[in-house]
Amino acid sequence: MASFRVEITNAARREIRGLPGNVRQLIFREIQSLETEARPYSSKEMKSGKNFKIPAYIELRRIRIDRWRIVYALETEYSLATVLAVRKRPPYQYDDLEELLKSL
Repeated sequence: MASFRVEITNAARREIRGLPGNVRQLIFREIQSLETEARPYSSKEMKSGKNFKIPAYIELRRIRIDRWRIVYALETEYSLATVLAVRKRPPYQYDDLEELLKSL
């Protein structure tokens, strides 16, 4: 089992800081577990949208924790998992994925 280095974008850090304490703890625990298991059972791969393409070297994934979603990108070549966003769903509809990918 390969280990991954986990990075959190500044925007995602700000989002996490604004979460309720119990949710923040769950989110941080899940993010830390990405170091040992980058594709946990609870994660799902995200596909390209109509308006944008996910680069071939990036695997975009999400993890569902109750009503919250952790959106992250895997770059297996570098063993890197980058947390892009932590959002509440609904109302979040993944409309800003292209913008999130630009932060990589």
